[in-house]
Amino acid sequence: MIGIIGAMEEEVAGLKQAMEVCETVERAAMTFVKGTLCGKDVVVVRSGIGKVNAGICAQILVDLFGVDALINTGVAGSLDAQIDIGDIVISTDAVQHDMDVSALGDPVGQIPRLDTFAFPADEKLMEAARLANEKVNSDIRTFTGRVVSGDQFISGEEKKEYLVHTFAGKCAEMEGAAIAQAAYLNKIPYVIIRAISDKADNSAVMDYPTFEKHATEHLVRLMMDLLERL
Repeated sequence: MIGIIGAMEEEVAGLKQAMEVCETVERAAMTFVKGTLCGKDVVVVRSGIGKVNAGICAQILVDLFGVDALINTGVAGSLDAQIDIGDIVISTDAVQHDMDVSALGDPVGQIPRLDTFAFPADEKLMEAARLANEKVNSDIRTFTGRVVSGDQFISGEEKKEYLVHTFAGKCAEMEGAAIAQAAYLNKIPYVIIRAISDKADNSAVMDYPTFEKHATEHLVRLMMDLLERL
């Protein structure tokens, strides 16, 4: 069973429409849609925005549905000048950029008393996602790298440069690293797949609503091909 999480309904609506649904379950103000998609057993859910929602959602998928893997699909802001609006970023690992206990000696991003700084993504899922995107979305490019997550919409050059300098992040969003932490603690594989909707700079507020729909269309095509590969 594969758990597929999108923060917003737009990020999972296309997948739900393509599913053969066998059950819907309500938990924590979230609707978990269970069924089959591309021949795979899946649960698709809109978590809501932010790390707390995402973490709660991931744990419900593990505890209630016994998922064997987590895939987070959605949009993000680019932190790399090479990564343009519309391109896809697949996580190599994930860090929570707004975790800061540096006053007590930990590096910014380190969750205290946890034995890792960044949560590594599953290499098999990463490679399958890369191949899927290159096949079905030949009009855009595929990148791999670190996803940085925090409860902030990044829309300024100063913050963007900080995230690049401090974490070497490829894209910024608001849920992935919380899902990655849940996967790590539960010892199951995960991957974050993000379509770039804006450049995480002063143009972000304008670009995001314009390109979000286009980005989610790429994600649906990618996800369908990815599931067939798993």
